[in-house]
Amino acid sequence: MKPPRILSIAGSDSSGGAGIQADIKTITMLGGFAMTAITAVTAQNTLGVTMVEALSPEMVGAQIDACVSDVGVDAVKIGMLGSPQIAAVVAERLELLDVPVVFDPVMIATSGSVLADAATIAGFERLMKLAALTTPNVPELQALGGPEGMAARGIAYLAKGGDAEGPTVEDVLVVPGAEPQVWSAPRIITRHTHGTGCTLSSAIATGLGAGLDLVAAIEQGRRFVRAALEAAPGFGSGSGPLGHQAVQSSS
Repeated sequence: MKPPRILSIAGSDSSGGAGIQADIKTITMLGGFAMTAITAVTAQNTLGVTMVEALSPEMVGAQIDACVSDVGVDAVKIGMLGSPQIAAVVAERLELLDVPVVFDPVMIATSGSVLADAATIAGFERLMKLAALTTPNVPELQALGGPEGMAARGIAYLAKGGDAEGPTVEDVLVVPGAEPQVWSAPRIITRHTHGTGCTLSSAIATGLGAGLDLVAAIEQGRRFVRAALEAAPGFGSGSGPLGHQAVQSSS
């Protein structure tokens, strides 16, 4: 059986912990074939982002076209976009595809660095409507209008609880017309959380591309993230990277 073809549309993390680099590791470890459309290049490490340079919308669109027209795509993960123009180009391309899309609305890095301005966030609307799932963390969900705003627009989302307080982490799946589904697990106490959102969203996309239903794909993704947190190599003096490469078949 051929591996599912997963296209990650996201920014590059020079330190390897998040973004495109985390996506490639995750997709590969979960048995997928990773492809990329890089939206921006960042200079960053576990302490923060020191420089961001977005690619041209034309270049992002060309990368997507190159992958789709030859290799093909079974699922798409969207992460950092870099500009409202890139968000528009990505939406235009994905509206032509009939594959599941997982959208991680990246606004602020784990280190606290801002990765999306107000105009770019405004461009998220079109992408959330075409996505099978949007995966906001606590502050991102509030910036997108909170549960009430998401419900009013009929958007399916996974509210991630890693940024909330308390000894238990709760992730809540909200799909229009269905009862919310809640996953709870003890919080893993660690400073090595760089790239958790990227890893979860790309893991879910890989599951969907392999034919799993949404709930099963989320459960696979959660297991993978928790295993990678436990396997963190301890690099850096800030928010360190996960141990993607150390996760075996536990997912």
